[in-house]
Amino acid sequence: MRPTVLLFDIDGTLVTTGGAGRRAMNRAFGELHGRPDALAQIALDGMTDRLIVRQGLVGIGVEASEAAIDQLLSTYLGVLGEECARVEPERYRVHRGMREAIAAASRSGAAIGLGTGNVREGARIKLERVELHAHFAFGGFGCDAEDRTQLIRIGAERGAAALGKEREACRVVVIGDTPRDVAAAMAIGAECIAVATGRFSINELRASGADHAFGDLTEERALEVLIEGRRSAVA
Repeated sequence: MRPTVLLFDIDGTLVTTGGAGRRAMNRAFGELHGRPDALAQIALDGMTDRLIVRQGLVGIGVEASEAAIDQLLSTYLGVLGEECARVEPERYRVHRGMREAIAAASRSGAAIGLGTGNVREGARIKLERVELHAHFAFGGFGCDAEDRTQLIRIGAERGAAALGKEREACRVVVIGDTPRDVAAAMAIGAECIAVATGRFSINELRASGADHAFGDLTEERALEVLIEGRRSAVA
């Protein structure tokens, strides 16, 4: 089997956090700028943390300097764990099929990483709540790049390095729940397996160009496609 790098998105793909991330961001904007409503008109799906903060600052008329973004992210991380801990277990959950997918990928010898707009520490906090963080040895994160395509590229390169291969020699697969995940995968020549566990439907994900789209990874052939890359006219 071709050396394989798997890059999993977090929010809406691996887990649903019951809105903990947005509430933590709102608190950070409230504490620093008195504007807990700064993100009210911003759709966060598929965005990176730094881009979310940049747009929020611009929206409330604050200069979006790198220092201002860093300060807000630091404040956000300071309250994220508290917000995650407050969410009821039934609302903070791992999506169906994801634990099984990680186990199957591990058995296959694939390099298992993250491709997420979360900054690295935010990813850790969100995934440790559901005991998933230890499964991901590397990734491309929102602190690596504000642009999602670039962070996915970085994650792919790190995964290839973990396998002792050049990226061009590897099959790279992005697993995500938004058209932005699909677009980033396409931009670096990776495959994309889209799951309709977030806000977007299977049809919307297919229309965005996903190689495969499933309701979740418990569907028939989903794990086979993930591990082996077999194409299906139905998937």
